[in-house]
Amino acid sequence: MAATAPDRRGDSVGYGVRRFRRLILASVMAIATAAASSTTANAQRVSFIRDAEIEGLLRDYAVPIIRAAGVGESAVRIYIIGSPQFNAFVASGRRIFINAGVLMQAKTPNEVIGVIAHETGHIAGGHLARQRLELQNAQAMAILATLLGAGAVAAGAVAGSAGDGAAAGQAIMMGGQSMVERSLLAYQRTEEQAADRAAVTYLNATGQSARGMLATFAALADQAFLTTKYADPYAQSHPMPRERIAALENLARQSKYFDKTDPPELQFRHDLARAKLYGHLDHPSSVMRRYPPSDSSLPARYARTIAQMRSGDYRNALAGAEALIAALPNHAYFWELKGDLLLKSGRAREAVAPLQKAVSLDPKSGLLKVLLGEALMATDDPKLLDQAINLMSQGLQSETEFGGGYRRLAIAYGKAGRVAEAELATAQGYFNDGDYEMAKRFAQRAQQGLKTGSPGWLRADDIIRFRPQ
Repeated sequence: MAATAPDRRGDSVGYGVRRFRRLILASVMAIATAAASSTTANAQRVSFIRDAEIEGLLRDYAVPIIRAAGVGESAVRIYIIGSPQFNAFVASGRRIFINAGVLMQAKTPNEVIGVIAHETGHIAGGHLARQRLELQNAQAMAILATLLGAGAVAAGAVAGSAGDGAAAGQAIMMGGQSMVERSLLAYQRTEEQAADRAAVTYLNATGQSARGMLATFAALADQAFLTTKYADPYAQSHPMPRERIAALENLARQSKYFDKTDPPELQFRHDLARAKLYGHLDHPSSVMRRYPPSDSSLPARYARTIAQMRSGDYRNALAGAEALIAALPNHAYFWELKGDLLLKSGRAREAVAPLQKAVSLDPKSGLLKVLLGEALMATDDPKLLDQAINLMSQGLQSETEFGGGYRRLAIAYGKAGRVAEAELATAQGYFNDGDYEMAKRFAQRAQQGLKTGSPGWLRADDIIRFRPQ
């Protein structure tokens, strides 16, 4: 039988398809690697603020809104991110994340309540679940565009014009990606508008004004003016700022509560929370400029005292804390401040009494109990160690996600010679911080010293068996 020449056309088609598949696989792997790296980097950069006073204030802002939305008060959790930028979002179902910058920049409680109402609108509307469905649909569109592009590449190869086919295929795929992107952005804009409308409904239901929402969006519009002046409105994830304000203002002004203002006591708590955040997050010199000595208000004195503590000026900070307590003796968090700065200055035994007073004024706060337990442990008095462990354990019953609290408890267990319990607390701390590998290691070590089937052993087993989504 005579030999035949290879079918070069067939080879070209096969090579083109195989090469295209390799390119697609490489692109997917590159995107996945970049996403994983970005996620890890972001997780390392993100810090959360845990503070009983500020979290209590946010709870009081949120509870009426959440009840009006009917989404389940106990199921919604608010987290404070230690960033001065103005931003808030919903993730993982019913978790609201609020940057410290929202509180720092908002002059009234109503502005923050408007932000919470908007994010609650996303929760009540099931936007996260629907967004996942929308992403699945978008994925199908992207696959179709990819296949059409691959077809054009193959067709060009068959016709002997691989260059033209590649160009056409690339154009189809790029067009498909653009179509997918615009579809997703249009969906997001629709959901943002729906959340705005829902927020106004919740504010009306709770007898509150939407004026704060308008003020917030107006400020954001001013910030975004230069970047959105010539922007394509269809390439934005949120409605264009001015259009959004106009639509919202029509709804807001229809409410009989539009001119209602925040209660003075709520405004005072808001001012204290802002001062506390500025005191902790701003450079001390910036704090002194924002809250100069000529400002004798309690919030200003609060911020200056915290800035002095951060600068290591414990003598003046202590005098400031005592003056705050004299002015408002039933405010738990002025007592907390005094105890904290005594603890930081190495005077743990003196810190115990003011922290006990703070706990007595806010007995529901798990964070304050953990701090008091830390002060008792820091005295290095063996007689106080069991009390410290009990207080920390009680506090962590209501603060199950407080990784730092578990690390402090682990130290206390270690000092008491309770090694297996110290390792379990360490595992829990790593687990809450998202370091599941280290959590499993310490949980395995803890199991070796715990009685099989005991509550501690079972908790360690849960950590070992956990598989992150």
